[in-house]
Amino acid sequence: MHVDPFESAVDAVIAGDLDGLASQLQARPDLVRDRSSRPHHSTLLHYLAANGVEDEHQVSPPNAAAVARQLLAAGADPNALADMYDDRYDTLCMLVSSTPPALAGVQVPLVHALVNGGASVEPHGHGLWTSPLVTALAFGFLDAAQALVQRGARVETLPAAAGLGLVDLTERLLPLASDDDRHRALAFAAQLGQLDIVRLLLDAGEDPNRFNPKGAHAHSTPLHQAAGAGHLAVVRLLVERGARLEVRDTIHSGTPLGWAEYGGRTEVARYLAAGSNDH
Repeated sequence: MHVDPFESAVDAVIAGDLDGLASQLQARPDLVRDRSSRPHHSTLLHYLAANGVEDEHQVSPPNAAAVARQLLAAGADPNALADMYDDRYDTLCMLVSSTPPALAGVQVPLVHALVNGGASVEPHGHGLWTSPLVTALAFGFLDAAQALVQRGARVETLPAAAGLGLVDLTERLLPLASDDDRHRALAFAAQLGQLDIVRLLLDAGEDPNRFNPKGAHAHSTPLHQAAGAGHLAVVRLLVERGARLEVRDTIHSGTPLGWAEYGGRTEVARYLAAGSNDH
């Protein structure tokens, strides 16, 4: 039975089999630059992001950062692009929008391993998710976003400042920000629990009932995102400022209460249920 060398190397990568991977790379050094024959055309390094590849390979081994270092030392290109989600993305952007590495506790170590290996922290590729920093914030991975800033990612836009909870910078950027940036800033701040930023944006006239912009969970409102993430203080503030409890998201047809219940956010669900009963 013929075994595809690239697929065999993928198995070693997601299993964290450093010895097995080393043997395969020694026998076939070109594997580190090869591409999958699947539609995404990923490199081995892309598989460590556990995102945009086949479901069974979206796995993060505990030693993922060591695997990354091994691939990079063997010549892997940290800025190589793959065909994912109808666009072109590098490993870093796929990593900071991926749940498996975060749940496995390896997302931030992988950020550092990739940057140490030459990955760019600035926008790269083509599509909605070309900025690692904005991507990490959009998907709610604040630790990864903070690691990117630590490694030199520039915080130059209102949404980035808002998502990171940088109140002074948000205040400075707000007066000249575009409508889209203000809209996106509220979406990020609500999802990430940045209470002071949410208050600042509401005071500046942002609408708590507007559905989030494209690329920021546009099927939902700030209240859905805050409720689903369990940010009770933000939920209270949004409701006090007029956020409607009965609005349903456009994919699951769920209310903010439904999102809180689904996510096991007991305190938020109790608060929203009481508000629903009052109506």
